[in-house]
Amino acid sequence: MQENLTALVERAGIVGAGGAGFPTHVKLNAKADTVIINGAECEPLLRVDQQLMAQQADRLLQALNMIVEQVGAGEGVVALKEHYHAAVAALQQELPRYPKLRVHQMGAFYPAGDEQVIVYEVTGRVVPEGGIPLNVGVVVTNVETALNVLEATEGRPVTEKYVTLTGAVRTPKTVKVPLGITVAEALALAGGPTVAEYRIVNGGPMMGQLVAPESAITKTTKGLIVVPAGHPLLNSLERPLGVSTRQAATACMQCSLCSEVCPRGLLGHRIQPHKLMRLAAYGSMCDPAQTPMNAYLCCGCRLCEYACVMGLQPWKLNSNLKGILGKQGIRNSLNNKPEHAAPFREFKRYPVHKLIHQLGLDAYDVDAPMDGNTPAFGKVTLPLRQNVGAPAEPVVSVGDQVQKGDLIARIPEGKLGANLHASISGKVAAVDGGSITIQV
Repeated sequence: MQENLTALVERAGIVGAGGAGFPTHVKLNAKADTVIINGAECEPLLRVDQQLMAQQADRLLQALNMIVEQVGAGEGVVALKEHYHAAVAALQQELPRYPKLRVHQMGAFYPAGDEQVIVYEVTGRVVPEGGIPLNVGVVVTNVETALNVLEATEGRPVTEKYVTLTGAVRTPKTVKVPLGITVAEALALAGGPTVAEYRIVNGGPMMGQLVAPESAITKTTKGLIVVPAGHPLLNSLERPLGVSTRQAATACMQCSLCSEVCPRGLLGHRIQPHKLMRLAAYGSMCDPAQTPMNAYLCCGCRLCEYACVMGLQPWKLNSNLKGILGKQGIRNSLNNKPEHAAPFREFKRYPVHKLIHQLGLDAYDVDAPMDGNTPAFGKVTLPLRQNVGAPAEPVVSVGDQVQKGDLIARIPEGKLGANLHASISGKVAAVDGGSITIQV
C-alpha cells in the first residue's frame, strides 16, 4: 500500500487543507530527509489543528509515519506551539510507538506557521528566496491534510471539512461539515451572528479574505470569523489600494519597524518593506541593491501593518507590485540562499497575544470546542476550483444519481489539479462552468 500512497492521495482529491490548497499528491512525489506537520495554527482565533492533534494524535502520527516512508525521510516532526498543552500531551503519549517521529514545541509568535519560518524553527535551514521547503530537503503539510492522507488509505476521499466558527457568533465552535454548504449554513451551526451588521472573514484575521454568506465551504476553508461592521480589522481589510498608496507617500517616516519584524527578512531574505514603501513617494527605492522585484519575497502575512506606528500597509503595496510585475511577464529571479538568519531574530518574533490585542480581537479569543456531530444537509454546491492549478472537469451530468464519495470531477489531463467527490448522496441538480450542485 505504501508504494501506492501517492496514487491513493491523488485519487482522493487531497489538497492543502488551508492556504492556497496545493495538491498533496505532487508534494508526496518527491524525496526529502525531513517531513514536518505544521501544527502551529498560524492565525489567531483558529482552533482546528490543535483540537485535531489532541483528539487524533495516534492517527496523525500514523499519517506522518506513512509520509516519512513515502518520501524516504529520516525523521518526521510535529511542530506546534508549546501552549497547546492537550495536543502536546496526547502526541507525547503516542510517540514511543514511532521511533522516527518527534515533537517540536515553538513559542507563541506570529507567523510561526509560515512554511519557511517553520522549516527554520525545526531544522535551522533557510529556504532560498522564492523557494520552497523541498529546496532544503523538507516536505511540509498541515494537520488536517495529513489526516486526509490516512483517510485515503482507508478508501475515503475528501468530502468534508473541519472549520472553526468564531468571532461575533452565539456559540463559537469547531465543526465538521460537507464541502459545498454555504458559509451562512455553517455559521448557523454556531447560532449565527450576534450582530445585525457584519462581515465574514474566511481564514484567519491576518491572511484571510472577506467572503459573502452565500459562498461555499471548500477544501481550504479553515475558519470563519464574524466581524461587526466598523471593526478596526475591517477598516484595514477594506482600505482601498489608492488610499494605502497615498498614505504611504505622505505618512511613511522610514522608521524601518516593518522591516525589523518581517518574517522573511528575518530569515535573511532581501526584503525590506520600508524601502519598497519609498516607491509610493519617490518612484524609487533609493537603494541600487533593491528593486521592485523584491516585493516577490513578501509572504503577505500583514505583520508589517501592525508593527507600523502609522498603521500603513506595506503588504498591500507589495501585493499590488507583484500583480503588476506578473501582468508584464516579469517573474521572480531572486533566489539567494542566505547562509544564516538575521542577527537577533529570536528577539524580534512577534507575540501572538500582542497581535490579538492590536487587532481588537481580545473578546473573541475564546475556546471553540469541537462539535462531534456532523449535521446533514440537503443541498451542496461544489466549486470545480478549490485548489492551486486548473479546475476539475465534471464527469457527471444533470440528473445523475451519486453517492457520497463518488468522483464527480477529475484532474484535467496533464494539468496540476485535484479530483472532486460528492459530499452528500443525491441527484446532480446542476453542472455549470464553475460548480456542481447535488440535491437530496
